[in-house]
Amino acid sequence: FNNVPKKQIIDRLPQFVSYVDQRDKHFAPLSVKETLEFAYKVCGGDITKRAEVLASLRTEKRDVETLEATKAIFTNYPDVIIQQLGLQNCQNTIVGDAMIRGVSGGERKRVTTGEMEFGMKYVSLMDEISTGLDSAATYDIVNTQRSVAHTLRKTVVIALLQPSPEIFSLFDDVMILNEGELMYHGPCNKVENYFETLGFKCPAGRDIADYLLDLGTPEQYQYEAEHSAKPPRQPDEFGESFRRSEYYRETLAALEAPYEPELLRTVKEDMDPMPKFQQSFLESTAILFKRELMITYRNKAFVMGRLVMILVMGLLFSTIYYDFDPTEVSVACGVIFSTVMFLSMGQSSQLPVYMMNREIFYKQRGANFYRTSSYVLASSISQIPLSLAETIVFGTLVYWMCGFAAEVSLFIIFELTVLLSNLAMGMWFFFLAAACSHENIATPLCMMSILIFIIFAGFIVTADEIPDYLIWAHWISPMSWSVRALAINQYRSSEFDVCVYGTIDYCTNYGFKMGEYYLNLFGLYTGKEWVAYGIIYLAAVYVLFMFLSYLALEHLRYEAPVNVNVTEKSVENESYALVTTPKGKENEVVELAVNTHEKHFVPVTVAFQDLHYWVPDPHNPKKSLELLKGINGYAVPGSITALMGSTGAGKTTLMDVIAGRKTGGKITGKILLNGYEASDLAIRRCTGYCEQMDVHSEAATIREALTFSSFLRQDASISDAKKYESVNECIEMLGLEDIADQIIRGSSVEQMKRLTIGVELAAQPSVIFLDEPTSGLDARSAKIIMDGVRKVADSGRTII
Repeated sequence: FNNVPKKQIIDRLPQFVSYVDQRDKHFAPLSVKETLEFAYKVCGGDITKRAEVLASLRTEKRDVETLEATKAIFTNYPDVIIQQLGLQNCQNTIVGDAMIRGVSGGERKRVTTGEMEFGMKYVSLMDEISTGLDSAATYDIVNTQRSVAHTLRKTVVIALLQPSPEIFSLFDDVMILNEGELMYHGPCNKVENYFETLGFKCPAGRDIADYLLDLGTPEQYQYEAEHSAKPPRQPDEFGESFRRSEYYRETLAALEAPYEPELLRTVKEDMDPMPKFQQSFLESTAILFKRELMITYRNKAFVMGRLVMILVMGLLFSTIYYDFDPTEVSVACGVIFSTVMFLSMGQSSQLPVYMMNREIFYKQRGANFYRTSSYVLASSISQIPLSLAETIVFGTLVYWMCGFAAEVSLFIIFELTVLLSNLAMGMWFFFLAAACSHENIATPLCMMSILIFIIFAGFIVTADEIPDYLIWAHWISPMSWSVRALAINQYRSSEFDVCVYGTIDYCTNYGFKMGEYYLNLFGLYTGKEWVAYGIIYLAAVYVLFMFLSYLALEHLRYEAPVNVNVTEKSVENESYALVTTPKGKENEVVELAVNTHEKHFVPVTVAFQDLHYWVPDPHNPKKSLELLKGINGYAVPGSITALMGSTGAGKTTLMDVIAGRKTGGKITGKILLNGYEASDLAIRRCTGYCEQMDVHSEAATIREALTFSSFLRQDASISDAKKYESVNECIEMLGLEDIADQIIRGSSVEQMKRLTIGVELAAQPSVIFLDEPTSGLDARSAKIIMDGVRKVADSGRTII
């Protein structure tokens, strides 16, 4: 980086280089504008100074008006980015995810791109930013990046799928890779001439980008020029040819040439003083705390549901054990134990949320948005208000209705102890989410730890009955310290720290005061200092779990695993278990299985007449927004009907309405299936819907996912053998043969998209809705997908 080795600036590298991932990872409850404003705040720093430095590189004379305009732009940079990316109409809409409806897939992709635009980085690396975008939006984004690169001398590298000729022409240089081999790196306007020297010719009317993608694949034969010498065919042959070219020699010469003095000046003036983070620890912690509160309490259903549950359970506990007899120490300790357990274990429900948030943390911490310590501290502090509310509501009901010692100071100690126990256990679950590689590992560990904490809390098994070789579990359990402290807090109060209680003189009969006697009876310590010890221990483990979470998040990174293949023969052959193969006739049976598939569906014509769809206006609930305005159309069996329009035009909305997936708003008009008005049941039984988001059970193989869909969604009257056959048909049509027994976790975007389509095909529907089925695919993969869809349509199905 300007002659500075990567190792020297590795900690500060994200301040110079931004990386736009191809996967969209955002907090679903935040709006588009809130997401971008957060990135602006944590990445902003002294951006006006950076703008001055970059502008000064353009000319020796500084133009004051230009600098003032630049400062004004960067002061309102979130709005500028929203304008550039065409997000004005949805800037106040939540981003959403696979489970929460928000902006469209294309708009979410633009948010991913815009998030990394802040901070005035010198290098931008963008991975497949065109996924889900129409060509016009992609052109605008790439053209903007080109303008920024030329004006501010910024380095921009973009990996694109299916670039149109207009977009391809915007680039200065192109780098073509195939199976790890460099096939070409040089000017875009010379790439066609270079491959002509190797014996290839781009046909007239053929997109240059599609032509280049086909080279090094079986499709390249159609471009081989007649009477040419043997052209390279394998990627390694293309790589060897390039290494012998003048372009490669020019690259080596450029690498060996001395750096320009201007670039070295940039190192001293701007790169060397660059801090690791743009904000101080306190500033970033405050911003993160505000965001965490917003995310937590914007989920009103969760917050209200939890508070109602706390209220109901508090009333239930307090009425069952209303005004218990203090001499029944097992009941008193049981109420204490149940209170601590109920509030502490309630935090375990947050484990899946912590796991999902970790993926976003990896992205933002990798971009040096903030310190790991700021994130951990803000996440922990943001849980305090809700935990405090739960503790006050539940603790107040239980303490006063059950008849605990009526002293305000003891009540405060009771609430403080329960709150610390609640927070400590919540931070323990946060640590498990930070340290475990997958939710399937974190969940069993969570359950096992809960079991240990409960069993050795000192109630189910008292401390004096625990074997010596397991007593360590009692001393490390936060719940045991809570139960001990609260029991002593109760029985060493002035009301029970007496010799005579009721009609019994405990000092004379047993040698202990009343409270000490019952504490000894339950195997608990009697010293009042253990109350303080319990509070100190709970606070200490809270801080300890926070520190362990920091270490796990700072030093562990669980990336998507490499593809894993299942090799067991039983799994490999189970799809064919019910297919009888007569001896000596294998070829005949295979031919029959591949090319002849019995129809298990009824061809259906879809028609829709005068469709209108209104939704409430978020800015004015009394008014409605009309999203569909009298749409008419039809789709017949054996055909593919394309819904076309720019991003946000209403394509997904129309499909959702036809497919019966819109539950909110008002819908008018007719939807007909084979001439009859469609009922919800009829639509569900005869249609399949492929969403933009690819959501699957990651632990299954691709074949297992298709088999699961086939057996659950096809009619029960269809034999198992035919269901297995339909699975093989889906695998064949979508070109999944080589990866059929591959674990879904770790699959590429393109493989996940094919699987999404396959899961719907396996249900043998009459009508299939495909929402942007080629998003995330290159031109060759998209053609494979659409060829498969064409085969599906030719089988008599209706495709929209």
